[in-house]
Amino acid sequence: MATPNITHGFRALTHASRYRLSPLRVDVALAVGVTAVAVWGCYSESNPSSQALRGIDGHAVTPAPVWAYLLVAGAGLGLVWRRRHPRAVLVAALAGVLAFNALGYVGNAALVIPPIALYAVALTVPVRQSVALGAVTLLTLGTIIVVSPFNSFGGSDTALCALAVVAVLGGIASANRRDYLAALRARSELVARTQEEEIRRTVDAERLRIARELHDVVAHTMSTINVQAGVASYVTSDLPPTAAEALRAIKTASKDGLRELRAILAVLRQADDPESNQPQPGLARLDPLVAGVSAAGLPTRIVSTGHPRPLAPAVDLAAYRIVQESLTNAIRHAGPATAVVRISYNRSDVRLCITDTGRGPSATYPLTGHGLIGMRERAAAAGGSLTAGPAGNGGFEVNVLLPMEPE
Repeated sequence: MATPNITHGFRALTHASRYRLSPLRVDVALAVGVTAVAVWGCYSESNPSSQALRGIDGHAVTPAPVWAYLLVAGAGLGLVWRRRHPRAVLVAALAGVLAFNALGYVGNAALVIPPIALYAVALTVPVRQSVALGAVTLLTLGTIIVVSPFNSFGGSDTALCALAVVAVLGGIASANRRDYLAALRARSELVARTQEEEIRRTVDAERLRIARELHDVVAHTMSTINVQAGVASYVTSDLPPTAAEALRAIKTASKDGLRELRAILAVLRQADDPESNQPQPGLARLDPLVAGVSAAGLPTRIVSTGHPRPLAPAVDLAAYRIVQESLTNAIRHAGPATAVVRISYNRSDVRLCITDTGRGPSATYPLTGHGLIGMRERAAAAGGSLTAGPAGNGGFEVNVLLPMEPE
């Protein structure tokens, strides 16, 4: 239940980030600000206003020339590239500050630049490299304190070293948090894509189920209506003109409806149809089906052998729909004929044989089409097989082998 909240949170974060400064602008502002503070601090230390501050620990404070401040400025302005080249920026910062102090000028204010560069390094490189470069930075700062005649270890120098340690630890912690947020964002995107794919699969499965049921149920009914209307108009010659016209309209409308139904089915059938496991009609409901087929002009009987046993819902539904489709095809194409539905219950499977005594395969009795394709798919989805072709008596025969449990 937390996934939608996570996704919503990241969307809000992305929306809010549009109004923030870009990383480059932040780096430029930071570099300029740090450089200005460091250069002004070094200038103030090298040019003290008080006579008492012109000597430190017995050493006279020498004003630094203008070109010397370029070392500090270069070390500070290098922070602009701290995200893209963190190691190079750290080296430049240490080199500039070390050179300024090694020349004999007071540069305590410039010592704040290396910890900032060190934080950028710890934020972008692995932990081991961060620790190693942190040790190098501490060693360099200690060297500056030792070689400079104006520095000696004290409270401020200890705080400076502690600042370097904090920079390393802070950078590592920030990197871990950034990686965690990135992993969380990737997980939320993956969950969203998975949900979309699952919804798409569910929609496709429902569409295909509707296509199959639409063909099996509606086509069977409309075929029966079409045949009955044709028989009625043929055998009854003394019908009033209005009634005869109504029968012809029914026959034409049902025929057009079947054609449109096949067109819709062709659109809906886009992928393999997974078998539904929902409770559906089964072989136990064949009697009403056979009664309707017989009333439509195809006398049909059921012959059952073996001990009837409950089938798995998917297998039972597949068997029922195959029998229904076979009898519908016989009504449409067999002509005056009879049909037999033979059901054989075996130990591990059930066999169906639907035969008719009609004209058999001909121009009006196709061996291909959505009806036969759908029957084969149903049998295959239940783990069985189906064959169809001419019967020995000149009619048509459909043979089905289905397991008791779907594979």
